[in-house]
Amino acid sequence: MADDRKDPPIQEQNFLYGIRVVDIGDYRVSRGLSRRASSSCPHHRMVYDKSERRIWCKDCETDVEPFDAFRFLAEHFSSQTDKLNRREQEIKAAENYRIISLAGKALDKAWRSKKMVPMCPSCKAGLFPEDFKNGCALLGRDYAMAQRKKMNNDK
Repeated sequence: MADDRKDPPIQEQNFLYGIRVVDIGDYRVSRGLSRRASSSCPHHRMVYDKSERRIWCKDCETDVEPFDAFRFLAEHFSSQTDKLNRREQEIKAAENYRIISLAGKALDKAWRSKKMVPMCPSCKAGLFPEDFKNGCALLGRDYAMAQRKKMNNDK
């Protein structure tokens, strides 16, 4: 297989008049990067000085570019919003688990009674613990809700 790409010709350097100084920033821009190299300091302790209208970092004591400061704030608020959304989902899951747990505790308490057993809310039949010792049959939630709605409408 022949390679259709051609390498650019090699250009010899002329060092008669000294070494040519190259601006690295031009090469960074040509590769799609910023002219300025990024700092090693993450600028987490920024100070906003209203009188001098500047933003500077307490850690490295250099001026922070407005775009970098804005980007830091936007990323911070975005991460905090994500954290709040995750917390809200965890709380909802805990609330749903609590409902199941409360229902299980109520059934357990009713089954501890010596003379009474819990009653099925729809068919009014007694429910015994031994009915569930080998597991139980499951019914789709949507179907069960439709059945319950139909029974309530028939009454």
